Amino acid sequence: MAQETLIVEGMTCQHCVQTVTEGLNKITGTNRVVVDLDKKEVNIDFNEEQTNLKEITDKIIEVGFELEKN
Repeated sequence: MAQETLIVEGMTCQHCVQTVTEGLNKITGTNRVVVDLDKKEVNIDFNEEQTNLKEITDKIIEVGFELEKN
């Protein structure tokens, strides 16, 4: 089991939280998705045998948001 925390730009309301949560929950292998609007964080637990970080980040972009660049 892997765990990641991602900073997501563009989330402004609970609808954004719902959009990100529902999008990530559609990926096979995601076990827990917690979106914190105030911190702009997405905490996700996932099975590395079923998905990977690229698929997760691609889904966030697909549903209309951007990841903070380090």
